[in-house]
Amino acid sequence: MRLLLRFLGFMFALGTILFVVGGAAAGYFAWKFSQELPDYSQLQNYEPPVMTRVHAADGSLLAEYARERRLYLPIQNIPDLVKEAFISAEDKNFYTHGGIDITGIGRAAYAFLQNYGSGRRPQGASTITQQVAKNFLLTNEVSIDRKVKEALLALRMERAYSKDKILELYLNEIYLGIGSYGVAAASLLYFDKSVSELTIAEAAYLAALPKGPNNYHPFRRHDAAVERRNWVIDRMAENGYITQQQADEAKRTDLAVTVRPTGAHIFSAEYFAEEVRREIFERYGEDKLYGGGLSVRTTLNPKLQAYAKQALLDGLTRYDERRGFRGPVTRIETSGNWGARLADVRTFTDIPWRLAVVLDSDAKGARIGLQPQRDRSGALSTQQEIGTITADGAKWAMRNAKAGVAGVLKPGDVVYVEPMPDKPDQWRLRQQPQIEGALVAMDPSTGRVLAMAGGFSFDESQFNRATQAERQPGSSFKPYVYAAAIDNGYTPSSVVLDAPFELAQQGQATWRPENYSGKFYGPQTLRFGIEQSRNVMTVRLANDLGMPLIVEYAKRFGVSDNLLPVLSMSLGAGETTVLRMAGGYSMFANGGKRIKPTLIDRIQDRYGKTIYRHDERECRGCDAAAWSGQNEPVLIDRREQVLDPMTAYQITSMLEGVVQRGTGTALKALGKPIAGKTGTTNEEKDAWFVGYTPELVVAVYLGFDTPKPMGRGSTGGLLAAPVVRDFMKLALADRPAVPFRVPPGIKLIRINPKSGLRAGPGEASILEAFKPGTAPPDSYSIIGATDAAGNPIGINPDADRAVGATGTGGLY
Repeated sequence: MRLLLRFLGFMFALGTILFVVGGAAAGYFAWKFSQELPDYSQLQNYEPPVMTRVHAADGSLLAEYARERRLYLPIQNIPDLVKEAFISAEDKNFYTHGGIDITGIGRAAYAFLQNYGSGRRPQGASTITQQVAKNFLLTNEVSIDRKVKEALLALRMERAYSKDKILELYLNEIYLGIGSYGVAAASLLYFDKSVSELTIAEAAYLAALPKGPNNYHPFRRHDAAVERRNWVIDRMAENGYITQQQADEAKRTDLAVTVRPTGAHIFSAEYFAEEVRREIFERYGEDKLYGGGLSVRTTLNPKLQAYAKQALLDGLTRYDERRGFRGPVTRIETSGNWGARLADVRTFTDIPWRLAVVLDSDAKGARIGLQPQRDRSGALSTQQEIGTITADGAKWAMRNAKAGVAGVLKPGDVVYVEPMPDKPDQWRLRQQPQIEGALVAMDPSTGRVLAMAGGFSFDESQFNRATQAERQPGSSFKPYVYAAAIDNGYTPSSVVLDAPFELAQQGQATWRPENYSGKFYGPQTLRFGIEQSRNVMTVRLANDLGMPLIVEYAKRFGVSDNLLPVLSMSLGAGETTVLRMAGGYSMFANGGKRIKPTLIDRIQDRYGKTIYRHDERECRGCDAAAWSGQNEPVLIDRREQVLDPMTAYQITSMLEGVVQRGTGTALKALGKPIAGKTGTTNEEKDAWFVGYTPELVVAVYLGFDTPKPMGRGSTGGLLAAPVVRDFMKLALADRPAVPFRVPPGIKLIRINPKSGLRAGPGEASILEAFKPGTAPPDSYSIIGATDAAGNPIGINPDADRAVGATGTGGLY
């Protein structure tokens, strides 16, 4: 008995010593690892990278930009269903343990002993708290050291933060596949839903992903994904979060994942979205753009954007098809599985055309096979779509084809086609135009860009011709010259001589500008000169005013910052962009107020604070808490007046004449008050039209990217004006015909449009606008007929006030 007691005493003493030594060793190692632990207090103010989201004016999503596609949601905004799914899948004792789950560790240890030596990765026993510690503060290294640090951090974090805070960090940080971080982004990317709209099956699938998103890919590993999702659903039922009936119903549902596309989310708005991205990058830098969580409200009107894209596309193809068919995109073999071969041919995703291969053809038509579509997983559809191109659908290409359609299309040809309206299975032959162009639609009162089309296809070229292409505007520049003239003593009825003009140039040939027709028309009014786009009259006007003044007006209207002070610039020989021209004409439309074109209305940071606003007007009374009989709020507009409102109206009235009687009659059929000006440059290398109503300005140019002649007759009135017409026809379809506002003080007097004199009884006449103190002349006088010495102006170089006149000539 005594020996037994001694033995027990010895064992107790040994156990005590071992316990003390083990405790001391554990304490030492805990202390040692604690010295190496990162500072977990930084989690309190953690700001993860959050994607920037760009919205159209109506709130619809335009684009998202991120390195890590994440939307940060406070725990209060995450539904209980989603929390319960992740807790069931990852850490069912989350709300009861202190950071470490002892039972989970025991289970993992047992599995480790079973699999020892097999080379299999050890089973995890990490709690959600431990995963937060690892994801935020540690690495993915598989080692005892990392696990010890992870456990120590978890214990400390549990004492420092609430369970909800830890769960919030976890649900917003965890990687869930296809580039999504956090449940909010994953919900959008997998199901195109907010987290509040997720079903049990959808929430369970997201909760299945943290263990390995690629292992449960919805398309490549569909069966494994469904099996893992159903396992999570069973755990939710086992933990009492859902009933067994709900679980059974959820497991019967299909894994209906539709991966959300990246890039522009509004069809045809790619150029607009990319321009916004560039501006944010230049304003705030790369980190803010891709991780700052900015919320950007743009000026884009999605409906007008679709109209702009279609109008420009139609204009480009109209020109291109007049030049004939250039042949197929490529050729492929039509035997066997032609669909797979056709799918390898690159196509454009941002135009409403499809690729097709000609299967057989005769004089009356061609049978075609359409490029196969892809399903949600990206796999090619095995279904073959067949259609026909009739003679009507290919008549533009058959001008010189004696064998009908068969003379144009042969089996194996790969071509673009477009559905013919109201004719099922019938397609129209198309081809990619070689010409390019751009369109900008703008609100003239604010400078808000409502639509922008920067070319035929963003897929084909990301070069935005609306903002990046510097082109000669030709005669569409002339309104700025006429505005300078009217501001400096001229009236719309002033008469200028349209006769040969010569300018001697030192070391160069004498410059002799010509009208487009090659003829001269004698004395004509300013109105006639701008309506019919007479070059020589404009040169005489600019010569009389002096080119330094024209340069100043170009800068004032934002058309050009460094225009050369030479006479040829008065005919649009300088270079500018479509966006700048739209902005300049907006100041005619809004009564002369300076506007700054913008694609962005407002930018907010991740906390909802507005950090940029385009509209800088002060609103007095807008911050009232409630209405108590006070006056209505008042907007204080301090924008600069760059042009006399009366001058702006006189120019507008003259540009209305361009549409009614001049070079822009393509828009006359719209039957609404529209002002505008055509522009055609030397050798028809560029064709322009800028048109406007009181509420909308539209600027268009067409031309080859490397400027070259488009062919005789390719004028702004023939090519560009119809594009503006097609756009405005749709854009203004549901809007009333609003006349241009006549500013106070303007007198409307009937004049003879040919002579500019006051109209007598029975004479043909028009209403002309005059400023106070001006009126139609009583006698016929010609500006520009002769100088003080009696010589025709322009022959004596000393009489020319243009500086360094080197002009290119021939701008119409």
